[in-house]
Amino acid sequence: MAKSGLKNASVLAFERKLDPSDALFSAGLWNNWEHGDDWPSIGVREKIVRGTKLHRFDGKKDPAKLQSDITSPNLQTVDVASLPSDMDTLRVRFTLRVLGEVGRPSACNNADYQMKLSGVVDRYIGEHGFGELARRYACNLANGRFLWRNRVGAEAVEVRVSWLRGGNPKKQWPFNALEFQLRNFDAPPKDQASLDELASVIESGLGGKDHVLLEVTAYARMGDGQEVYPSQELVIKQSNKKGEKSKTLYTVGDVAGMHSQKIGNALRTIDTWYQSDENLGPIAVEPYGAVTTQGKAYRQPKAKTDFYSLLDNWILRDKAPDKDQQHFVMATVIRGGVFGESEKD
Repeated sequence: MAKSGLKNASVLAFERKLDPSDALFSAGLWNNWEHGDDWPSIGVREKIVRGTKLHRFDGKKDPAKLQSDITSPNLQTVDVASLPSDMDTLRVRFTLRVLGEVGRPSACNNADYQMKLSGVVDRYIGEHGFGELARRYACNLANGRFLWRNRVGAEAVEVRVSWLRGGNPKKQWPFNALEFQLRNFDAPPKDQASLDELASVIESGLGGKDHVLLEVTAYARMGDGQEVYPSQELVIKQSNKKGEKSKTLYTVGDVAGMHSQKIGNALRTIDTWYQSDENLGPIAVEPYGAVTTQGKAYRQPKAKTDFYSLLDNWILRDKAPDKDQQHFVMATVIRGGVFGESEKD
């Protein structure tokens, strides 16, 4: 039972505090960074390919019919993006705002609940601060996790993070992304001092102590003419007509790009506090620890490790989770979203 009759807010929403822009793709030469303003943008083009069929077939079919079905070509129209044939490096650029007032709801229909929530957040900040979360966010900038598939197999990856003030860099940190481990935040990098400085700036932004706007530019040396990987658009309505485009890539204007949501997902991939026997490494901070590519949730309500169970114990019953789970709850609040009563069956 809720202590002192305090009840959940049926309407509860938080604005995200890590606010990335879309990322835009351009191309150039690895040894030509100083002329980055001249790097041409990367576009998206259509390609029609004649492939083979990969899905399962019913082996009970008539052999002649089965043979015809298997050997008939699989024609596909797809979007592709690639580096020019005389350029070997992909540049990905976006900006990131780090906002304060963590824990202050953008909407809450229960004043008593909001007051209790504010006290809980203040105690967390007083005991732990945002240092651990900021360090993990900084690692995900420095290690280039936001490049996703573009990072895989790259010969070299450099990430340059600039703290902008008045449109000009107040401070800049270069990182060799491949020196960082993606599965372990505790492995010390070679340039610990730069990482600590960046983490301190992010911490000051989350704490509302400073205005923090970061410009993030990543360079991935992939090879002349190699394919690059912008975000893929989700097509809700799909036609069954042959020849319809089966893959649509994201563009901003005519420039290949990556969704801000995909950038945000990479930055919040800091949850190593979930319970699992699998050696997955960090997963994205989500209320139920959902990993959609695996069709699995690693924070089940039955185990009381999901965001709502932890928050209810903390707010309604004055049972603070352990330190690691407090970090998870705060990271979910920083993630933002609409949190309210459960859906009706």
